[in-house]
Amino acid sequence: MNERDEFLVGGMAPVRCDCGNRVLVKKNSPQHTSVQWLSDTSSCPELCGPRSAFVPTCLRLRDSIEKAVRDGTLEVADG
Repeated sequence: MNERDEFLVGGMAPVRCDCGNRVLVKKNSPQHTSVQWLSDTSSCPELCGPRSAFVPTCLRLRDSIEKAVRDGTLEVADG
């Protein structure tokens, strides 16, 4: 992996959202989460559904990331 790729995806772990989207995630601290989408966000009902103007993020994805931390499949670097 070259330096640019290491910067972009180094330390990231795959997480699958309950809505089916796949992302790479890195938790640098309990408050800071980096997300790299691997699939098209147009299939996300929260980001592109009828309520999308009221929802600035995918709450299902946030729940999936928190579950991955609890399950130990995603480490928090500072925690």
